[in-house]
Formats: sequence, structure tokens, C-alpha cells
Amino acid sequence: MKSLIKIVSVAFIVALSISTATAQSDKKTEEMLLKKEKKEMEARIQADKKIARKALRELRGSEVSDLSKQSFASDFGEVSDVSWARSTNFDEATFMKDGAKTTAYYDYDSKLVGTTVDKTINDLPPSAVNDINKHYEGYQINKVIMFNDNESNDSDMLLYGTQFEDANNYFVEVSNGVRNVVLMVSMDGNVSYFSTM
Repeated sequence: MKSLIKIVSVAFIVALSISTATAQSDKKTEEMLLKKEKKEMEARIQADKKIARKALRELRGSEVSDLSKQSFASDFGEVSDVSWARSTNFDEATFMKDGAKTTAYYDYDSKLVGTTVDKTINDLPPSAVNDINKHYEGYQINKVIMFNDNESNDSDMLLYGTQFEDANNYFVEVSNGVRNVVLMVSMDGNVSYFSTM
């Protein structure tokens, strides 16, 4: 009888252990599947966002759109001495704002994509200046501009012949007499190569 109780007890403990191990294994498998589904969903969302972004469309004709001029007046108010030009992808309004040369870029739909403003090396984050001096020793900083993105417009921007996803960034032109390079500097000071000129 005692042996029977021991056998039943051992069998019960083994069955309980197997059941617990199976439950833990099922829980780990479920967690792994949830993580995998989450990654797949995030990847699909990113792909959908990329598809949803408007591709740059070329403007037709050589005349600046009246609608772009109206949008400019709505965005910036009454500004004197505005110089308009039409590039391949944008209607561009160049004007002075707060004492700095500013250019506003309007897309195919006459919506503001963003602005560029002339800046100086002193406007860059100190860590970026240190990084540029370290990695581009012998180069001279020729020009600094800041691109300010219009977050309500998903159109990509094109500067220095290179398209990029909108984000506020500085663009720094450096040269060593032989090579002219444009660097992109994030607002928090990360420096990366952007293009050559």
C-alpha cells in the first residue's frame, strides 16, 4: 500500500512537472510569436509610411505658380523683396527673415516643404564642430545652412542634388582646395557625409 502511494505520488509529481514545463514552454513560444508579430507589424507600418510619402515630382513650365505665391503669403505674411525662382522640383522664394537669408521651398502642390536659413559655424552644436575639425582636418568650412522641415508636409527635400527624408538638419560645406564635401549635421550634433559638390 505504501509502495502504491509512493508510486502514485511520484507519478503525480512527474505529471505536475511535465505540465509545468509544458506551460512554461508554451508561454515562451507565445512570447516569441508575439515579438515576431510585433516586429513584422512594425516593418509593415514603416513600409506603408515609406509608400505614403510623396515622391518628388518635377514641376512643369518655367513660371512660378500663383498658388505657391499665395501659400507663401499665408505662411510668412507680408514680406517685401521676395525673389522667386522655379527649380526642377520646387518653387523657391528667397527673402530676408530676422536678418538672415531664407529660402522657402514649395512642392508640386504648392505646399511648403521647408526652409533653408544661412547660419554660421557658431550655430552648430559644439560636438559637431569638434567632430568636423577631427575628421576633416585641413578642410575649411565655407558655408552653413539649416534646413527647417515643415512637419505637416510629407514631401522629401532635395538639396545639393541629393534627396533626403525631411528632418531639421544643418548642412555644412567644407573644402580642402581639391575636394568639396557637404556634411549633414543633426540638431543634436551627429555629423554624417551628405554629398560632394
